[in-house]
Amino acid sequence: MRQPRPHGGADAIPVHLDRAADAPLPVQLAAALREAIDAATLRPGEGVPATRDFARRLGVARGVVVTAYEQLIAEGYLTATHGQGTRVNPALEAVQAVQARTPHTDRGASDTGARALGKRETPGPLAPGKPITDAVDSPAWRAAWRAAAGRAHLEAPELGDPRLREEIADHLRRMRGTARSVQDVLVTAGTRDGLGLLLTALGTTRGHGLVVGVEDPGLPSLRGVAARYGASVVALPTDSEGLETSRLPEGVLDVVIVTPSHQYPLGGSLPLTRRRELLAWATRTGVVVVEDDFDSELRYSGSPLPTLAALDAADEGVVVLLGTFSRTIAPGLSAGYLLAPAGLRALIEPIRFELGGPVSTVVQEALAQYLASGELRRHTARMLRRYAERRDAVSDQLAGLPGVRVRPMDGGLHAVLEFTGADSEAKREREAAVIARANAAGLGVEALGNYWHRRDSSGSGVSGLVIGMGGPDSAEFETALGTLKQILIQS
Repeated sequence: MRQPRPHGGADAIPVHLDRAADAPLPVQLAAALREAIDAATLRPGEGVPATRDFARRLGVARGVVVTAYEQLIAEGYLTATHGQGTRVNPALEAVQAVQARTPHTDRGASDTGARALGKRETPGPLAPGKPITDAVDSPAWRAAWRAAAGRAHLEAPELGDPRLREEIADHLRRMRGTARSVQDVLVTAGTRDGLGLLLTALGTTRGHGLVVGVEDPGLPSLRGVAARYGASVVALPTDSEGLETSRLPEGVLDVVIVTPSHQYPLGGSLPLTRRRELLAWATRTGVVVVEDDFDSELRYSGSPLPTLAALDAADEGVVVLLGTFSRTIAPGLSAGYLLAPAGLRALIEPIRFELGGPVSTVVQEALAQYLASGELRRHTARMLRRYAERRDAVSDQLAGLPGVRVRPMDGGLHAVLEFTGADSEAKREREAAVIARANAAGLGVEALGNYWHRRDSSGSGVSGLVIGMGGPDSAEFETALGTLKQILIQS
C-alpha cells in the first residue's frame, strides 16, 4: 500500500489571501488549494498542513483553514483519516485528469427543464418544484423593474443583452466557482428553452435519431422533453452519490443529462473522481454532457459545489451547463442561461439567430440590474435560512414515524420520505394509498416511484414521497405537514 506523502508540497504553495476581496477568506483558500490539486502541484495522497500550522503561516484564524478543508472534503478533493491527518484524496490518482481534447465539430447538446411531476393549475402546499416567493419583492427588485421599463421599446440581441450576459458570467464565477468568458453565456427562457435549443442544434449536425441518457431515478420532465424532440431515452443507473460513471455504455449515447451538484430526487453530489471519469468518458466517446444546475445554489452546509463545467475546457470542451433563475427568484420570470464551450457554441448560436431571442428586453434589463446590485446573493442567503428551517420542520414532524425514513438532504427545495420495513410490493401499495389520500387533501405530494424511467428498476424496493418545501407561507406549510403526518400514521 502506498504510504501518504509528506505535506511539504502544500507548505511550498504560494497562497495569497486578499482581505479586501469580495470572496471570504475560506473561499479564497479553498480555491487556491483546489487549483493546486487540479494542476497536480499537490498530488493524490500528499498531506496538507495541520490547520494550526497553516493558519499561523497565512496569518489567519484557524477557523478559516478548518472551513476551507471541510469544503474540499465535501467536494472530494481532500480526505480526513484518523491517525493520518488530512491529505489529498488518494482516489484521484485512479482517474486521469482530462487534458488533451480532440475537437468534435459535430456536437450539439441537450438538457433538462427542472420541473416537478404532476403539473397542476393550483399546486398544493407540498408540491415539489415551487420556490418561496414572498420575499422577492424588495426595494432592489422594484428599482430594477422601474429602470427596465424605460427601455421596453428596445430589442435585445438574439444571444442576450450584453450586460445581462456579463452579470450571469460574474454570477457563475462568484456563486458556482465557474470562471468563463461572457462569450460562453447565452440567455434563455429557462432550462426547457435551453434544452430545445441544444437538441435542435444536435439534431441538425448528427443526422440521425438522437439517443439521450438520463439519470434513473430523475425528473420525468428530463426524459419527457427529450422524447418530445424525437430522441430515444436510455435510463442510466444512479446510487447515493449520483450517476454511476463506471457503468456508462460505450457507443450508444449522443448526450447524457446529469445533475451532479444535487441529484434529483435523491440528493446525492457526484464525487470529484466520478466527475473526472465522466469527462474522460465523454471526451473519448464524443458524447455531450448536459449539466442541469438543479437547486445547486441552495446548499445548506458549506459553499455550493463548483459546476462540472468548471472542470471542462473552454474551447473544445464537452459540457453544456443549463441554469434558471426561476428557482432562486420566481417561476414567472422565465429566464435562464446556457453556458457552452466555443466548439459547441459554434453549433448552437446559428440556431438561436434563426429562432430569435425568447426573453423580452424588460426582463433582461431588470434581471441584469438585480444581479448587478448584489441583491440576488443576499436574497439567496435569506432563502437558504428559510429552506433550512422547513427542512428541520420536516424532520421534526415526520422523522421517526413507523416505516418512514426522511432521507438526509444537504440542500434544495424538496425532501424525500422513503418507506421502509415492508417488502417491495407492500411499500408500493402504501405509496399509492398515501398519494391518493394526500391528493384528496390537496397537498400536492408526489410518488417517489414515479421518478424511475424503468419502473422495474425501482424494484430495489424504493417507494415513498417527494414533498416540496416552497410555495406557501410557513404557517400553511406547517399545517400541510401536520395533515401529511396524520395520513402517514393512518396508512
